[in-house]
Amino acid sequence: MPMQRKRLKACNCPAEMVKSSYRDACFRRPKKHADETDSSGEEEKENTRDSCGSVLSEVTSAPTARDQLKYNLIVCKQMVGIFVTVWVKKELVQHIGHLRTSCIGRGILGCLGNKGCISVSMTVHQTSFCFICSHLASGQKEGDEFRRNSDVLEIQRLTLFSRLCRRTGRRIPEKILEHDKVIWFGDLNYRIALSYEDTKRLLTENNWDALFEKDQLKIERDAGRVFKGWNEGKIYFAPTYKYSSNSDAYAGETATSNKKRRTPAWCDRILWRGDGTSQLSYYRGESRFSDHRPVCGTFIVEVEALNRKTRRRSSNADMKIGAEELLPTDKNKGTSRSVSFHK
Repeated sequence: MPMQRKRLKACNCPAEMVKSSYRDACFRRPKKHADETDSSGEEEKENTRDSCGSVLSEVTSAPTARDQLKYNLIVCKQMVGIFVTVWVKKELVQHIGHLRTSCIGRGILGCLGNKGCISVSMTVHQTSFCFICSHLASGQKEGDEFRRNSDVLEIQRLTLFSRLCRRTGRRIPEKILEHDKVIWFGDLNYRIALSYEDTKRLLTENNWDALFEKDQLKIERDAGRVFKGWNEGKIYFAPTYKYSSNSDAYAGETATSNKKRRTPAWCDRILWRGDGTSQLSYYRGESRFSDHRPVCGTFIVEVEALNRKTRRRSSNADMKIGAEELLPTDKNKGTSRSVSFHK
């Protein structure tokens, strides 16, 4: 059965608009694009290409389940083994703007895509978000952590989002650290600076604190060499790498996997920065399809909304009230009071 596709424009500034309405127009997708369906007839399609040269994803939903879907897909991007999708609640899609992606390769020769990141930039109301999914340099030898630090710094330096809106009075972020809220996740590949035997002993004792003290990412962050000013939730789960295929045993625990033995480590992480961001949960999943265990996080964030009547941004004091006025009301549950993102 064919899918219904609705164009989600990266920038919604009309060609002709009154100066006082620049900000309002830039952050809203025109209602007609939220309601109409693309035809396959003579209508000319306006394909918007991202900074990697790919057409930005359309909002997609199945016609038979349209009313039941709570989320719409707005971005789908792959670079070799890195794959990112962004799903948005249906009622928030009309408030998404300035949607862009960027790909940075840090693999072979420092440029191929087997290592690196995909970044997604977008605005929700008047607040800018950046999501970075990365796969950093591998290796458990002493000093490999500095290669990972270098990957992080180069990704921050090289990532540049295309400038879409040239009329708005507010500068739209082009670099990662210019965004209001940033969430960085993926296989960061930082290891535990202990031998396999010492690590297994602490795992057997469930001595998480002693084990985490030797976590390379913690050591590098404490020394100010990487992710300075970023946050990470408290880790209450076992190391996520490396597992034997389709097993709950770490690689190396069985005779058949000794050649692939790696010291267990918290390779898979989620970090964030930006005021008004709170993490509600941080845990690992138990899927066995990979030698990693997936890590999940739930966040609640504050967003800045434009007061349509006065055409000014809500202050910090009335930020949540301004957001409530723009979010739809559920007759059974009342007015929405927060915007949450699930990774």
